[in-house]
Amino acid sequence: MTGPAAEGEEDDPAAGLAERKMRFLFALRSHGVTDARVLTAMERVDRGLFVRGVFSGRAYEDMPLPISCGQTISQPSVVGLMTQALRVGHRDTVLEVGTGSGYQAAILSQLARRVYTVDRWRRLVREAGDIFRSLGLVNVTAMTADGSFGLPDQAPFDRILVTAAAEDPPGPLMAQLKPGGIMVLPVGQSDHVQQLIRVTRTENGFDYEELRPVRFVPLVEGLGNE
Repeated sequence: MTGPAAEGEEDDPAAGLAERKMRFLFALRSHGVTDARVLTAMERVDRGLFVRGVFSGRAYEDMPLPISCGQTISQPSVVGLMTQALRVGHRDTVLEVGTGSGYQAAILSQLARRVYTVDRWRRLVREAGDIFRSLGLVNVTAMTADGSFGLPDQAPFDRILVTAAAEDPPGPLMAQLKPGGIMVLPVGQSDHVQQLIRVTRTENGFDYEELRPVRFVPLVEGLGNE
């Protein structure tokens, strides 16, 4: 940002932060995030807490950013659109596959009764758990696990959100979805061609709906080394 507004931001850091957060919410709406509950949740959860190091100054920009273990924190508009597509109810139990920074799980915690989030990287689970505790998010449980197999001991789930791309919706996750439940995930056979889809479990099977092109890190089986 240039001109007098930028100078004002430099003179008053608090005002500059408020301006960046205002632009952040405007970007969400302009990209199609219109659900009032989702917008409120994203206003409450400060993305700046989940972006560290040299990229912390870009936390309120609508862009993905690198985090530990070679992973990324998704761009806010995609987080908002995925959350909106999930149609989370306040009594729902949600499974998130791919904790990453913890940002998406923190937003889900504002909307659902219970959130379980798993990641193959112990370091990411540990760092996200520290943030959850600092924010008092008592309805979030973070665990190190191979997310492609879900969490059978806690299943079934009302909602499942996958933040890494698989070639097809994983069978174990499909099986852990309640009748009437919804799963949102990116699918694609390469890093460059992926579709965000919504899967709804019906009495007769599953309905599939394509939502938009996306680009996510691949869903990898097994646990990481960190």
